Amino acid sequence: MSSWVSHFRTPPADLVVLGMNADELAANPAATQRLVHDLNADPTIPLPDDDVDAAVCCVSIDYLTRPVEVLAEVGRVLRPGGVLAVTYSNRCFPTKAVRGWLATDDEQHGAVIAELVRRSRRFTEPTVELRTRPGVGDPLYAVLATRA
Repeated sequence: MSSWVSHFRTPPADLVVLGMNADELAANPAATQRLVHDLNADPTIPLPDDDVDAAVCCVSIDYLTRPVEVLAEVGRVLRPGGVLAVTYSNRCFPTKAVRGWLATDDEQHGAVIAELVRRSRRFTEPTVELRTRPGVGDPLYAVLATRA
């Protein structure tokens, strides 16, 4: 779930980006492969099994209508031992976020994402971490798990 930026300090040598907007993906300078795909219309990720080393969903899980299916697909395309990182903040587009996201706070968001990861049945027990120092800008949290 990418757009024109991938939020890596140092991007990986091979970076596959997936998103709904072809123009935004084309503007992403870190991308080496671009997949235009709407995961809400079809949660299947158009990649082979065991194809990627790590997967990042950056401040976008709150827009998924079938998150367990998408996370199961992420588990399918990740190699065994591959890392999943789902990041979130206290910001969103309220007109696009699912209702449950809008009805919960940051701590509950982490618990919800961790439960979605568990329900996908593809990962180790997830952890939730605050990745920014408190009081310095918007908080950024990460839910991390490894493909089982």
